[in-house]
Amino acid sequence: MIDQITVFLENDKGRLAALCRTLGDAQINMHTLTLADTAQYGVARIIADSPTKAYEVLNNKGFRASLTKVFAIEIPDHAGSLANLMEALDKADINVEYAYCFASNNDAAIEVLRIDNHDEAEQVIAAAGFRVVKPKELYA
Repeated sequence: MIDQITVFLENDKGRLAALCRTLGDAQINMHTLTLADTAQYGVARIIADSPTKAYEVLNNKGFRASLTKVFAIEIPDHAGSLANLMEALDKADINVEYAYCFASNNDAAIEVLRIDNHDEAEQVIAAAGFRVVKPKELYA
């Protein structure tokens, strides 16, 4: 499993830009950023090359950040791959709380999943023919 940085942002003009500038100034590279919003706030989920440093920098700059354990799973970058993964998890009665994806450089995509039952999920993922990406593959 890897660490995802989760940041609660006020839904105000410039807050996302400030978050990105804060990480950029700290020389932290984001591999992915996803943002969900409501009328009052947004939730940014970030995979970065230095998650602990990102967490510390953001909190020191007044952002409300936390670290969350998530799975990063390499899947072939073609139609039906994600369906195969989701069907395997569903068959094992493993719930996916949320998911998002980013591309990698080797004809694969990295699917990020927040899943309970970590040990069982890892076994199901491997049995379905998918590979869990290790932290050292993403972090600086």
